Amino acid sequence: MEHAVEMRNIVKIYPESGLRANDGVDLILNRGEILCLAGENGAGKTTLMKVLYGLERPDSGVISIFGRPETISSPLEANRLGIGMVHQHFMLINEFTVAQNVTMGREPLKHRLSYDLRRAEEEVATVIEKHHFSIDANKTVGRLTVGQKQQVEIIKMLYRDVDILILDEPTAVLTEQEIDSLFITLRALAAGGTSLILITHKLHEIKAISDRIAIMRQGRMVGDFATDSVDEKEISRLMMGESVSLAIDKVPFGKPHKPVVSFEHVSVVRRNQDRPLLNDVSFTAHGGEILGFAGVGGNGLGVLEAVLGGFLPVSKGKVIHRGENITGKDSHALRQDGLAYVPADRLQVGSALQATVADNLIITSRKSYSTYGFMNRKKIGKQVCSLMQTYGVKGQARMPIGTLSGGNIQKAILAREIEQYRDYIVFSEPTWGLDIASSKFVYERMVKLRSDGAAVILISSNLDEILALADRIIVLYRGTVVATISGKELERVTKEEMGAYMLGLKRQETQDE
Repeated sequence: MEHAVEMRNIVKIYPESGLRANDGVDLILNRGEILCLAGENGAGKTTLMKVLYGLERPDSGVISIFGRPETISSPLEANRLGIGMVHQHFMLINEFTVAQNVTMGREPLKHRLSYDLRRAEEEVATVIEKHHFSIDANKTVGRLTVGQKQQVEIIKMLYRDVDILILDEPTAVLTEQEIDSLFITLRALAAGGTSLILITHKLHEIKAISDRIAIMRQGRMVGDFATDSVDEKEISRLMMGESVSLAIDKVPFGKPHKPVVSFEHVSVVRRNQDRPLLNDVSFTAHGGEILGFAGVGGNGLGVLEAVLGGFLPVSKGKVIHRGENITGKDSHALRQDGLAYVPADRLQVGSALQATVADNLIITSRKSYSTYGFMNRKKIGKQVCSLMQTYGVKGQARMPIGTLSGGNIQKAILAREIEQYRDYIVFSEPTWGLDIASSKFVYERMVKLRSDGAAVILISSNLDEILALADRIIVLYRGTVVATISGKELERVTKEEMGAYMLGLKRQETQDE
């Protein structure tokens, strides 16, 4: 079988930290196959794919594309060689049409002078039709669902005639229906000769979509296997060095404690928007409860997070904390009142990338380490060491946190917020990009917070996570509550039903809080 990609003895060392992110890694991708690249956080998967896509330069090693050795110095060079990459965080301009986003950087010109929009729309429509996508080239990207935006990213690569496509955590924010649709698309691409690499942590998806699986651990390749030759338990053992189950031991939900945080008919309206970003949303989060919010991106989860975090004012309604009206308070004031907050955007909101790991871990509690204006460095060092060890943060306390892997940055944020919470804590996409063992650790911490009487608000597009943890689930669609699921109904509801609510295909006749 012809090799689309052959990477031999790839070494990548980050000199600032001395980290060997890739340590003599070999990887082969065959033409027309779907390969899943798996491993725990910091295993080196994303670094290896950045090397293949020209975002990182290897210190040594050889890369061959369709049998020919190549030096890939940039993404433009990767595109020239027929390699494309769809990142976790979409790189689209919401105000532009699908065609404008797809052709950006390779715009067709009229008389070699001006952008030819009509030709762009025709060329993109041809790609859409050829690969059977259900999307309109003339539609504004801001009006698309998350699943459709992902289609645009894939179309962008196909427009550039890529033969090799890398997808980083492609199902992280998709519903069950959108995942099924994506997998149909990927299988069709593979059948047409495109070679695909998927970076993912989700074991059932590895089994469902891939032909082969390559597993990395601590910067090295453990091995590659035909997917049908290994089960989920064995994949977990190879990734982690031991078998890890995500099953959560949770005491059945009893009578909730007193109300902690409430929304009373909250709406958020932005000027020139066709509809409210949040529309008349009411709920109460109680102590001793995990209240889950589910929805597809662009339907209010991010706005809800921003209001809870104090970053976005409400247009109507009230936010109440233990009987006090806290509507309009900013993030700093809310933290003083008792908020702990793990944001979805770990890089821009959750951390200061140029600051050290230690500084990021104590930033919300610096005053407790100060005596007469002097910082107690010994006390800080002891606490930082304890948090890094407890939460499995791999790296050095004096390193800039931005040099860590995404998963380790998330662990540091979780350590800081969980340890300093007082009575309520907001988790938004808390395990996005985390490996199985790290995800289970976070789940266990959340359940312990619940047992300790905290009001835990979980905002997540991961249905497995929501269904496993939440005592009550509120589903948002287009900024409106379309379903509230609790009690016996929560035991019966399926992921397909949840997906129907999230896509606006189904709505409860009445919603009880």
